[in-house]
Amino acid sequence: MEFEVSYDLDDEQQFWDGEYLKNDYDIARCCFKLLESTLFSSHQDYVRRQIVFSLLEEDSPDTLHLIVALLIFDGREHEATFELMNAEGIFPRLVEIIYEGKDDDAGLHRMLLELLYEMSRIQRLRIQDLILIEDDFIRYLFGIIEGLSDDSKDPYHYPTIRLILNEQYMVSTHDPGPDQPFTANLTNKVIKTLSTHGFAFKTFGENIILLLNRESETSLQLLILKLLYLLFTTSSTYEYFYTNDLRVLVDVMIRNLLDLPSSASALRHTYLRVLYPLLAHTQLKNPPHYKRDELLRLLVMMTATGGAMEAHFGAVDETTKRLVGRCTHVPWLKEYPEGMDGESTVARKLLGVEMPGGMASSLSVVEVTTQKERPDVLTGSREKEEEEGELGRARESEHDVVQITNHQDLSASVADITLQEKKESF
Repeated sequence: MEFEVSYDLDDEQQFWDGEYLKNDYDIARCCFKLLESTLFSSHQDYVRRQIVFSLLEEDSPDTLHLIVALLIFDGREHEATFELMNAEGIFPRLVEIIYEGKDDDAGLHRMLLELLYEMSRIQRLRIQDLILIEDDFIRYLFGIIEGLSDDSKDPYHYPTIRLILNEQYMVSTHDPGPDQPFTANLTNKVIKTLSTHGFAFKTFGENIILLLNRESETSLQLLILKLLYLLFTTSSTYEYFYTNDLRVLVDVMIRNLLDLPSSASALRHTYLRVLYPLLAHTQLKNPPHYKRDELLRLLVMMTATGGAMEAHFGAVDETTKRLVGRCTHVPWLKEYPEGMDGESTVARKLLGVEMPGGMASSLSVVEVTTQKERPDVLTGSREKEEEEGELGRARESEHDVVQITNHQDLSASVADITLQEKKESF
C-alpha cells in the first residue's frame, strides 16, 4: 500500500509558505492526485477552465509552477485543454511571463517554455496573438541556445520551440484558416531575426541539422524542412549556416531520401523542395562541389523506371519527376558524373527535363507550408519496409509450400483412388 501523508492547514497561504512541494517530483505527484481525483473527473470542464483563468491572473512563482504543471500534464492527455488555452488568449500571457521572468525560477521557466511548445504544436495560433510577439522575445529565445550546452535534446532550449513559431508564421501567411484573414504582410520574426542577427545565433543552425540527422518523428522533420526552405530561399539567410554544416546536411538528405519508404511521398517531395535552393543558393554552389556525383546518381535513380531502381523507390509520380528535374538544373550539377555511361540514355533523358523559367515554382512555398503530420507519428524506414516485405514474402512462400504440399497429397489420393477403381473394374 502506498504511504500517505496528510497535513492540517489553517489557510491556503500556509500551504504555499510551507515545504510540502519541495521539488518537481512533489509537484508532479500533486498534479496527478488532482487529475485522478473524483472532484476533477466529475467537473472536468469547470476545473480546467478555472485553472486556465488562474494562469491569466496569478503572478506568484510557486502558484504558477503548479498551474503550469497541471496544464502540461492534463493537455498531453486531453488536447482540448490546449485548445481552451488558445481560445482564452493564454499565448500572449505565456510570452509575457517567460520574458519578464527570465531571470527568476529556472524550473518554472523550463515548464513555461514547455507549455508554450505543447499548446502551439497541435493547433493554429490566433493571428492577433502572433502579431503581439516582439522581436526582442524571438532574439531572447535564440539567445537561450547560445548560453547553454550543445545538447539539442535539452528541453530548456529545444530548437522545436523556434521551429513551431516559424510554422505558425508560415501557416498564417500562406495557409490561413477559414476564419482567418489572408495575412501576406505578417512578418515572420523567426526569419527576420536570423536575417539580421544570424551571425550571433549559429548554435541553433547546428542543432537543427543535428536534430534532422537523428529525428524519426515525421512532424518534427517537416518543421525543420520548412524552416530550411525559408532560409535557403531568403537572400539574406542564404549563408546563415557554416559550410561544413551544409555538407553534413547534404549527407543527411542523401541518406534520408534513399531510406524513405515508398509510402512517404509527401515527405520525399518536401526534401526535394528544400534540396534545390540548398544546392543553388548557398555556399555549396562554389567549388569544390560537395558530393556532386552522389547527388546526380541519387536524382537519376529516383526517377528511373523499371528494374532494381523502380523496385527500390517505387512507382515514380509526376511531382517527383518535376522536383528532380528542378534539382538537376542546378548549374554545377548539369554535367554527368563518371560511371554513368552505361545509363547515359536514361540519364540524359531524365536530366534533360524542361522546367518553367527560373526553375522555381510559385506554388512551392504553399506546398511546403501545407505539409502536416500529427505529432508522435514516426517516419518509416525503407530498410525496415523491405525487411517486413521479405518476412511477408517468406510467410507467403511458406503458405504456398503448404498449399502445394496439400495439393500434391490430394492429387496423390485422387490418383490412388482412380488406380484402385481401375483395378476393381478388371
